[in-house]
Amino acid sequence: MRLILFGAPGSGKGTQAALLAEELAIPAISTGEMLREAVAAGTPLGERIQQVMSSGDLVDDATMGEVVRERLAKEDALGGFILDGYPRTLAQGDLLAEILADMGVELDGVLYLQVPEAVLVERILGRQRADDKEDVIRQRLLVYRRQTQPLVEYYEQRGQLTPIDGDRSIEEVAAALLEALGRKVDA
Repeated sequence: MRLILFGAPGSGKGTQAALLAEELAIPAISTGEMLREAVAAGTPLGERIQQVMSSGDLVDDATMGEVVRERLAKEDALGGFILDGYPRTLAQGDLLAEILADMGVELDGVLYLQVPEAVLVERILGRQRADDKEDVIRQRLLVYRRQTQPLVEYYEQRGQLTPIDGDRSIEEVAAALLEALGRKVDA
């Protein structure tokens, strides 16, 4: 299966991506992981990314596309993958479609964890990280909505989006995700 897992910061997508990956025996691939792997590989692409990241800038869409293309071509992802944190913008969504078309594969689905903003803020504040201040969290959520909401509509129009109520226990959300994929859920 080739999947995208969407969700705002605090929605639990990292946790759910790991659980799904284990259940489906495919890699969960996060944007951060892809960037770290590219840098660690020491390739010219990795060196470019290192320069961008060390300057504090965000990696541009075209470079991010190169990273995704390289990562999805690795053997462990040939049988399927779960993308966590990519795409984040409409341009990246178009680029991903192009990458998958070049690979001769299609996306099997887009799972969207929906969690009320008040719950997201509460969850993130509960992590007690240094940068988890309420005003910063609300700004991150605003940026997420601005960038990612158009992608939700993009995949919805293509009939690929499956909304999932993410305001439940980890186990209940995991069961709902598997059910959405047509997998039998053990009670």
